[in-house]
Amino acid sequence: MRRWRRGIGTSLLAWVIVTAFAQTSPAQGQAEEGLTLPRAVEIALQRNPLVRATAAGREIAEANVAEARAARFPVLQFSETFSHGNNPVFVFGSLLEQARFGPANFDPRFLNHPPSLNVFRTTLTLRLPLFDRLQTETRRAQADAEAQRADAQAAWIAQQIRFEVIRAYFGVLVAEARKRVADEAVRMAEADLTRIRDMFEAGLVVVSDVLAAEVQAAEFRQQQIQAEGEVVIARAALNTALGLPVDASQRVVGHLSDRTFEVEAPEELLRLALQHRPDVARARWAIRAREQGVRGALGQFLPRLDLFATLGATGRGLRSGSADYLIGASLTFDLFDLGRTARVRQAEAALALAEAEEEQLVNQIRLDVVRAFEHYRSARERLAVAARAVQQAEEALRIVQDRYQEGLTTITEVLRAETALVRARMNVLAARYEYLVGYAGVLLATGRLTDVRAFSS
Repeated sequence: MRRWRRGIGTSLLAWVIVTAFAQTSPAQGQAEEGLTLPRAVEIALQRNPLVRATAAGREIAEANVAEARAARFPVLQFSETFSHGNNPVFVFGSLLEQARFGPANFDPRFLNHPPSLNVFRTTLTLRLPLFDRLQTETRRAQADAEAQRADAQAAWIAQQIRFEVIRAYFGVLVAEARKRVADEAVRMAEADLTRIRDMFEAGLVVVSDVLAAEVQAAEFRQQQIQAEGEVVIARAALNTALGLPVDASQRVVGHLSDRTFEVEAPEELLRLALQHRPDVARARWAIRAREQGVRGALGQFLPRLDLFATLGATGRGLRSGSADYLIGASLTFDLFDLGRTARVRQAEAALALAEAEEEQLVNQIRLDVVRAFEHYRSARERLAVAARAVQQAEEALRIVQDRYQEGLTTITEVLRAETALVRARMNVLAARYEYLVGYAGVLLATGRLTDVRAFSS
């Protein structure tokens, strides 16, 4: 009996101490074929739909810039018109344009009742704005600001995608590690149950020991089933972050090992956030665009000056007629336009809205920094506590096993100690994952999540 107790104690300790974190380093060839964190980020930045959406937004902004700049250049238009009628003024003017007017056309009968006339008019017109009330200049400045906003948006989306990939990538690693712990726990419980049943049939233990072992085996099987589902969910989440089908096959390689990260004080984090966050830059460019909108609205109170030149030909057919030209300039000033005041008020309201949104964003960033720092600090402290709990659970199991070998306690206490150790190792896995994600959250909150080398080393 004592030898069996010593044997089961040794086997239980061996099974439970199976590492939850030690992952055999993959061979060089496997590491190249597997999905590393840098490779995952690279795939996400290529395939994630948000990246394509921001790229489309950038193309729209660039097109708006090109359109605004094009307004400075002259506009050349070609037109071909056909007219048919006997309106006296139309006939009189058309004959003059065609150089066909003669003495007979002064006859009052002709002037009052002219015959119908076919007129083809070919025109080439050139327009050049010299001063368009600051509209082109302000539209160009607005378009440039919107392009800068699009760049800032793309940078911010890229950082958010990196964070999601980090969270999903390590989510797969921790889910697989939890499943390994659950698998070993099930094998341990099944082996213990087999031994205890054999001893019960030999009359060496009571039925309560068998029941206790069965309860523990059932609990570990439930953990195993849950862990299997968590692996499937984690892989689906990673594929979603990468922009791949949820059922895409991925062999994730990496280590959920101990890492130590240094984080600045909250005051310094806030300063860094206001300096580096792309969404702060996006809000400031929005204000600049709205300022230009106000300037453009006020510019509508100014006059407009344009040059124009027209080259035309009028005839009875497409190949006949006389040519003419016209060159001039036009100065336009709106004496009465109630819409101008409304447009100014609208532009000023849009500017006030952009300024309020920037203020709200700054307040939200302060909250983001505090939340991220506290999550990181909490995870760091919980990781230290969980690591000590594993050591304490291992020592408790050793003591209980020694007492069991001496016949001073029951198998129930041994099983309880084993369960506590498995739970402690699960908690360490969760705390380590939260620590990694917490540090990534700090980098995201301060706008510095521009690469993942700190997580892949």
